[in-house]
Amino acid sequence: MPLFTIIIPTYNSADTLEATLASIAEQQTADVSVCVMDGGSTDTTEAIVQKWKQEVAALQWFQETDHGIYDAMNKGMRKATGKWILFLGSDDTLHHHSVLQPLFEILRYTDADVVYGNAKIIGNTGWAKDGDLYDGPFTLEKLLQQNICHQAMCYRTSFVREEIGDFNQRYVKSADWDFNLRCWAKGRFEYIDLVIANFAAGGVSTETTDHPLIEDFVPNVQQYFGWKLSHPLLQKKGTWYYPHVRRLQQENRSVLQKLITFTRRILRKLKKTVS
Repeated sequence: MPLFTIIIPTYNSADTLEATLASIAEQQTADVSVCVMDGGSTDTTEAIVQKWKQEVAALQWFQETDHGIYDAMNKGMRKATGKWILFLGSDDTLHHHSVLQPLFEILRYTDADVVYGNAKIIGNTGWAKDGDLYDGPFTLEKLLQQNICHQAMCYRTSFVREEIGDFNQRYVKSADWDFNLRCWAKGRFEYIDLVIANFAAGGVSTETTDHPLIEDFVPNVQQYFGWKLSHPLLQKKGTWYYPHVRRLQQENRSVLQKLITFTRRILRKLKKTVS
């Protein structure tokens, strides 16, 4: 069993995948396997993978129709043989040729369920600029405001399989944020001051909003952490989700008022019947 499995979803990724695989091949460690989860590419993606099998001995190619990136990542989790999992996009790269060496030393001895560092942003996004290192240590309060880059996160395989489950495919653009919240609710996170990957901006998740996730966010957080709407972190004014909390509180009051009115009507009818 290798220490580490890197999962790479692909679909017609020939223009960028070579750089991704090259960044893995140059690592100064052999204790890594790679699962390329392809959704049915019609370009030269497969040929590139076959070429790099000469450099990455434990490189595997799986191709079948999927329902997007997170479906491919779910399938990759089931294929992974390593004790730890890292998800890279097919246009992302590991930060430098020896980044896995210090990372592996930490993973061998930590009792954390998730170990994360930083990602270097390549290109501009709505939440970071080209060249930024994103984004230091997180608290739960910070995670409620913004996500951790999954390219800079290592998940203990047994933990995500047994405790967390799949990425929720309802959230086609930001299922990893929902996934990370579930992980935080059940596991232990450890931050390391290390730039793990180069994150390529320009994908769907960097340019658009995941509206289903935004709509479900507060109820999900309540469920994952067992919170009421009155929890202090949900009552923080100025957060992006506070208006959603207020709306839910108003809806709850409306439902309660309707229930009270309905109950009073029933009691009045019963009283007339008895009299």
